[in-house]
Amino acid sequence: MTAITPPRGKGRPRSFDRAQALHRALEVFWTRGYGPATMAELCAAMGINPPSLYAAFGNKAALFLEAVEHYETTYWAAPWRRLKEEPALRPALGRFLCEAAAILSMRDVPCGCVVVLATANVAPDAQDICDAMKTLREASRAGFQNRFEQAVASGDLPPDADVPALAAVFTAVLQGMSVQARDGAPREELERIARASLAMLPEPGPSLRTQ
Repeated sequence: MTAITPPRGKGRPRSFDRAQALHRALEVFWTRGYGPATMAELCAAMGINPPSLYAAFGNKAALFLEAVEHYETTYWAAPWRRLKEEPALRPALGRFLCEAAAILSMRDVPCGCVVVLATANVAPDAQDICDAMKTLREASRAGFQNRFEQAVASGDLPPDADVPALAAVFTAVLQGMSVQARDGAPREELERIARASLAMLPEPGPSLRTQ
């Protein structure tokens, strides 16, 4: 982590570690959800007072969005990159889903995906937060779709593979694993789900559709 020294202002600490503060805020949002999390809880977890929080992050919504960006970068950027770069689809997808099982079942932070779980039951005035999380979930589906399109081009999937449907299915698998993790499923169980889901991939080969 890189310690930063923001410009000093009333009520602000001399210096603080922004990444560490974001991670602590993330834990609150992860555990409590966006709506129920209070500014008092966030300040206590981050070790700063309300003026410091507002000076550094703006408001609760801005803090949440920056914490989610920290979450995506810290936990998911590398697995998604490896999924894209590994040439063979099945090993790449199997590895990605097993990495997801490890991330979702970590015991040093609350279980499950904050993008999937943190915005349930939010007030109508927080619709922009829900929209932002929906955009991130759609980005996951797009990531799967791009990888399956790559697999069709390389011959790892048949040319008539229903790529949008496969992307939707594996997005649902990933989101379902998140809910299972929040309910206490251990990593081993999530990995079994990951391995079983690979059976849904069509075998490579020529199209069997009737033209």
